[in-house]
Amino acid sequence: MTGEQPILVTGATGSVGGVGRLVADALRQRGLPVRTLVRVDDERAEVLRTLGAEVVVGDLTRGADVARALAGCGRMYFGMGVSAQYLEATVTVAAAARQQGGLQALVNMSQMTVSQMDLTSTAESAQQHQHWLAEQVLNWSDLPVMHIRPTVFLENPLFRIFMYESMAKDSTIRLPFGAGRTSPVAAADVAKVITTILTDPAPHIGHTYELTGPTSQNLTDLAAEFSTMLGRPIHYLNPPYDQWVNQELCTLDLPDHVFEHLATMARLHAHNRYDRTTNDIQQITGQPPTSTREYAQNNPTLFPHENPH
Repeated sequence: MTGEQPILVTGATGSVGGVGRLVADALRQRGLPVRTLVRVDDERAEVLRTLGAEVVVGDLTRGADVARALAGCGRMYFGMGVSAQYLEATVTVAAAARQQGGLQALVNMSQMTVSQMDLTSTAESAQQHQHWLAEQVLNWSDLPVMHIRPTVFLENPLFRIFMYESMAKDSTIRLPFGAGRTSPVAAADVAKVITTILTDPAPHIGHTYELTGPTSQNLTDLAAEFSTMLGRPIHYLNPPYDQWVNQELCTLDLPDHVFEHLATMARLHAHNRYDRTTNDIQQITGQPPTSTREYAQNNPTLFPHENPH
């Protein structure tokens, strides 16, 4: 470790791509001191220790825990999994950072849907509304905040289960997106953006970045692309939305808050709310975003009996 102030990273033991862990790893590779706040001290926390990160056990909704984790830190990445307590955690982080003072940068994980919302929006999920409110709170806090708004992750269960696993099982993509277009983003690309900003935050203070994959396409075109890549026909099946929710999404046995969020994301895809592309990843990292095809080629375990080309 150097003598610099540590960078606090939350969400480093989370799922859906593990952005927090990727950020902690990348910061350590750059020789920067990292402190992580984890809820449970388990094997995932031990992995962080092997990276050279300091591990603090605590709860993002408990002010004393957040203040303890933040003590002495100069910069912070705030991310948290889909949770009914997301807004409470955001307010707690903002209050702790204001009380401590001296924070040089707070990189906030939001989501791209927020850019299409306002106070009167009603079509979005409870989680998406919490993200919108969280941005308002952080903007009011006068903290040195940057908002990161990724679109849907390539690692999202919608794609992992109803695209990759479905293709491996019976050569189908089963999502009720209709003709809606999407540009999913890789967690690794989002982590690169966050790492770049935390390494030198000054030029980014007050900015909002929206992160997407390189192209926006519908699932019929994506199925044709996978057909070429895998050398066998892949078919996009567009099940009726209610049928998909009641017969397929329900089988995952998700917490109500997570279930409602995923169901809403599927519905908003069908309404073409995810038809977005930006150049922010290229501009910040100097590297183009990962395409869906490249992601599949880089993750051969998605198709264990094939050789994507």
